[in-house]
Amino acid sequence: MSWPMRRLPLRAGAAALAVLTLLSASGCAAWRARQSAELARRSEPFQALPAAAVGRLLVVGDSTAVGTGASSPEHSVAGLLGRDHPRLAITNAGEDGAKFEAIVRQLERVQGRWDAVLVLGGGNDVIRLTGYEKLQDAVGRVAQLARERSDVVVFLPSGNVGNAPFFFPPWSWWMTQRSQTLHEIVRAAAQANGASYVNLYKRRTDDPFAQDPKGMNARDGLHPSDAGYRLWYSELNRQAGLSGKLPG
Repeated sequence: MSWPMRRLPLRAGAAALAVLTLLSASGCAAWRARQSAELARRSEPFQALPAAAVGRLLVVGDSTAVGTGASSPEHSVAGLLGRDHPRLAITNAGEDGAKFEAIVRQLERVQGRWDAVLVLGGGNDVIRLTGYEKLQDAVGRVAQLARERSDVVVFLPSGNVGNAPFFFPPWSWWMTQRSQTLHEIVRAAAQANGASYVNLYKRRTDDPFAQDPKGMNARDGLHPSDAGYRLWYSELNRQAGLSGKLPG
């Protein structure tokens, strides 16, 4: 199945690119970019290897799998799972900057069976303008590989990237459009492969990350803060019930 290519009108697209160029040259954008890079350098993925583990969880994905933006690995989604499941072994293969095609490789490097696989990603594909058909293929491959490794697979794609303080109109409008398509692709792949999908996409008026930007976002205006990751964790359990499916 081919994915419909959504494009901004030519003038709007040209305007968005012009604004991006302007922002890239501005002190504000440069400062935020440096903050994001610094957060990535300091980030460490949460992992756990208890002596008497009763189960195994595999986490794959991008910087949100690593927990970039959290004050410590323990405040990431993986860290919160480890807190609530102290006897659960957690392997975290997440990498800062990973797109879905890189998540495919993360899964290919991992062998064996797991009690659950958690996939966090998509933001880099939105921002770095991955073509929709290429993204659809990569997400589908991730879903297939994850299901080969576990009966319990949960996708937790990034929310509405266009609502991040990092972006300004009209670039933010394009990011919102691309985020919506990302979620459509992930939802379809999850359904086709018997996986669960957690919907974090919200309109600006309904999005806590837009309504409380300083509280929910890290200082780069792009990654979640501790509070942001807690909200993601709450939605992970409310929508997919992952904690209830894990031993330990």
